Amino acid sequence: MAHSVAVLSTENVTHNVVRLTVEKPEGYDYKPGQATDVALDRDDWRDEQRPFTFTSLTDADHLEFTIKVYPDHDGVTEQIGKLKAGDRLLIDDPWGAIQYKGPGVFVAGGAGVTPFIAILRDLQRKGEVKDQKLIFSNNTERDIILREEFEAMDGLDCLFTVTDQDDSPLARGLVDRDFLKTHVNDFAQEFYVCGPPKMIEAVTEDLKALGADPDSVVLEE
Repeated sequence: MAHSVAVLSTENVTHNVVRLTVEKPEGYDYKPGQATDVALDRDDWRDEQRPFTFTSLTDADHLEFTIKVYPDHDGVTEQIGKLKAGDRLLIDDPWGAIQYKGPGVFVAGGAGVTPFIAILRDLQRKGEVKDQKLIFSNNTERDIILREEFEAMDGLDCLFTVTDQDDSPLARGLVDRDFLKTHVNDFAQEFYVCGPPKMIEAVTEDLKALGADPDSVVLEE
């Protein structure tokens, strides 16, 4: 069922990522890590749905989305980059396969980190984020979403890696089998993987090859 909601505020998180705060319909419930289909509530755009993950805590009185925008694409995300308070969106019911199953390693590529934002915020609030690990791959340092917030989470082991910035002091290169072997010391734990489809596929294969139980690898289908 589609709900029409007003945009309450917009804010830039990075050079190409915006945080949208929108109204929360009465009785609207979701779990950390879930998403919904979103469309612009205006003529010619209502059928153009795109999936976005909730990044707000579930008991907040509003909904929040953290969305990568593509100004050079003539489409929904380009339009989302232009939204302002008072504009309206259509949101469907929540869905999604990424849900927290226990302590483990979160492997994210770019905007694929968004399902993990609400999960890690929820764990932080419960005092359960300690000893969890976040491996977060981006092109460059300026692309890292919410870096300071993740670094401030009490006990979260953050490993940021970049693929296209030679002068970065961060870890370099792709999150491949050698990288995982070097930076993960236990493959008998939960793994949460989200990012571009090719990355998800490759990381999943590498984790299985390194001994992870396929049932312990949580993916967005």
